[in-house]
Amino acid sequence: MSQEQAFIPSISITPSSFAEATIPFLSNPNPNPNPNDPFLSPAKRKRSTGARRKASSSSLKSHHNPFLLPPLFPNPNPNHNPNPNPNPNPNPNPNPNPSPLSLDISEEIIVLNREPTAEAVTALTAGFPADSLTDEELDAAVVSSPGGIEQVNYILIRNHILCRWRENTSNWLPIDPFIAAVPAHCHPLLHSAYQFLLSHGYINFGVTPSIKERIPAEPTKPNVVIIGAGLAGLAAARQLLAFGFKVVILEGRKRAGGRVYTKKMEGSNRSAAADLGGSVLTGTLGNPLGIVARQLHCALHKVRDKCPLYKPDGLPVGVDVDSKVENAFNRLLDNASRLRQLMGDVSIDVSLGAALETFREVYGDAVTAEEMSLFNWHLANLEYANAGLLSKLSLAFWDQDDPYDMGGDHCFLPGGNGRLVQALAENLPILYEKTVNMIRYGSEGVQVVAGSQVFEGDMALCTVPLGVLKSGTIKFMPELPQRKLDGIKRLGFGLLNKVAMLFPHVFWGTELDTFGHLSEDPARRGEFFLFYSYATVAGGPLLIALVAGEAAHKFESMPPTDAVTHVLQILRGIYEPQGVDVPDPIQTVCTRWGADPFSLGSYSHVAVGASGDDYDILAEHVGDGRLFFAGEATTRRYPATMHGAFLSGLREAANMSHHFNARASQIKVERSQSKDSQSCAALLADLFREPDLEFGSFSVIYCHKSSEPKSMAILRVMFGGPRKKSNEGSKADQQHSNKVLFQQLQSHFNQQQQLHVYTLLSKQQALELREVRGGDDMRLNYLCEKLGVKLVGRKDIKVTIRSSSAHVAFSRFFFSRSFPLLSGLSWCGVKPYGEGRAES
Repeated sequence: MSQEQAFIPSISITPSSFAEATIPFLSNPNPNPNPNDPFLSPAKRKRSTGARRKASSSSLKSHHNPFLLPPLFPNPNPNHNPNPNPNPNPNPNPNPNPSPLSLDISEEIIVLNREPTAEAVTALTAGFPADSLTDEELDAAVVSSPGGIEQVNYILIRNHILCRWRENTSNWLPIDPFIAAVPAHCHPLLHSAYQFLLSHGYINFGVTPSIKERIPAEPTKPNVVIIGAGLAGLAAARQLLAFGFKVVILEGRKRAGGRVYTKKMEGSNRSAAADLGGSVLTGTLGNPLGIVARQLHCALHKVRDKCPLYKPDGLPVGVDVDSKVENAFNRLLDNASRLRQLMGDVSIDVSLGAALETFREVYGDAVTAEEMSLFNWHLANLEYANAGLLSKLSLAFWDQDDPYDMGGDHCFLPGGNGRLVQALAENLPILYEKTVNMIRYGSEGVQVVAGSQVFEGDMALCTVPLGVLKSGTIKFMPELPQRKLDGIKRLGFGLLNKVAMLFPHVFWGTELDTFGHLSEDPARRGEFFLFYSYATVAGGPLLIALVAGEAAHKFESMPPTDAVTHVLQILRGIYEPQGVDVPDPIQTVCTRWGADPFSLGSYSHVAVGASGDDYDILAEHVGDGRLFFAGEATTRRYPATMHGAFLSGLREAANMSHHFNARASQIKVERSQSKDSQSCAALLADLFREPDLEFGSFSVIYCHKSSEPKSMAILRVMFGGPRKKSNEGSKADQQHSNKVLFQQLQSHFNQQQQLHVYTLLSKQQALELREVRGGDDMRLNYLCEKLGVKLVGRKDIKVTIRSSSAHVAFSRFFFSRSFPLLSGLSWCGVKPYGEGRAES
């Protein structure tokens, strides 16, 4: 095997397997191979933030909802696979006349005089699984032993409390009403469930007087510094105040809300509230912001699915061609989903755009210019949903959050989402125009530096957008762990811009909320491709045009007058042939979210090389429970959403309270690392910040306390830059149908800045390797042929202990490097080779 082949994964796609996945651009689809697998299910949705259009084919366009048809009763054993042919007459209630042998009442399933299935559905919309506990519940030890009847009863009680809260979110829900309804032997479970729901923000949250009056008049706990007054920061602040903490929020802008910004537009006796940032509540089933809106007595407006499309010449797209291309587009997404099955791990390093382009090119000649323009409109809509270029989206994980879609209608909030921000920010201690440039954290607390001011606290919560973290404008002392830096780098942060226009009157009508416009130029497919009508909710004749994809980046430098002129040309091209006069707008606003120093973009997405694990990594606290992180880019289930940001704030408030209570009780909180594919490589990267030995592309770290030649060392080899061409690209193995995909994969590896592989060997072997002449190629040959070691990557850092003495030496090595978290390195499978030779 060549050296390149040792480090570049080969695409295991044969012509026959690729042909199996390739379906003609406008032909009938094959069925999805495993429709019940949330990862492999067809990526056929527009994504929760994309424009939702009236379904033309229910089988292809039905919105995925994981909460439909839940089990009738929680499964006491989370690892048990249910019978595929259940009893046709399932009864969730226990036998009212139990056998005399059932003497232990603790082994009975309780009845709460409610329909458990309906309550389970409500719990599902809040993110709770039907028959098992969440990781947070397991960490909180809500039951003495997971599984069994105790867990079933806990779930029933938890669901019951949650439903009672949802019935009336205006009043504080105490525990007292449940005491009589729950059997005495389950009262410990009742207190456990109630306390968990309360402390984690699932009940008794929001802005009603009965909830706000529960905030203590005087704090009893230390100071917490929150960076950012967006939805995450506001949600966390309210919770922490309720827990008794003293809170201060530092906000760089002159206003609260962050990327949720409602601007009042007015002129000529007309006014309207324009949402220039987050605008659509995506799903109302379980959406906490929907609950806050209900507390404010706001009636949400359902965004209607009707979305007519207009061709570049202004004529409407015909119903037949519209349906034909939309179905074909959905099938391409289905094919991309099947392709990632065939590719396996290789799909992690391939973009969704490359896969779609590959399939399209196969039969692209069979479509008309109109069909291609329509197809490009759907691509733009997908880029809008992800705030990212399709060429940057991960084929493997771009839709990893789909199984957690809350379901329900997409809605506008009359008067704008600024109403939510205003209510959440009311009476909070927010200091505006405080731009944070440094965060120091350690075992004694935190210091947050904003200009010449230093704010000290017991803990800090950083809620700045991912774009700000990527820019490095905030310095962390000490530097963030490498695994978090790598996660920040891997995740994508895209761009969406808007042109808001207040007109003298509603010339476009009030019977629809969205309409689209096609472009002849594929490079401009996202330019003013979609219009949102806010006339029914903004208080005036307001129309907003969206700019997505590559066009959103070019829009940043487009003069506002040119942008408005172009939008008016599109509108007049559509309506004037219908005899409708399009007046000049009274006022216009063009957003520039990419240039905003407090956001530097719009929202996150899973980029090529990243995964959902990176959201978990960004959510991890650092500094032994002193510095925490929240925001939409820290929630794996609900990224790129307003409710995701809000929920992350509630989550971190619970985590901060937990760590404070543990310190007060002198209880050590065990740090639970995310179980992700990058953990081990990132962990080792922390060690390699200051290697003991460097030569060529090789770095070595070893135990300073030992001068023995056979003492253990870790070798890292870094690969980067262009590589020699492989023979795998021959005509015999590569058909024209997968050429684009293959080239894209090769391009990714050629452009990748760093690719690390590791091995274990002795100090003496490392020194011998340094003396090898002939460059890195000869050193690699010596390493593999002479020393016989095996290099492994980020997903397979796994070797075998040859002797107990080696294990002791290896453990001592990590302790000597002062990395206490690495003392139990077995969690990532890294163990020494002994004398440096790998098993075959």
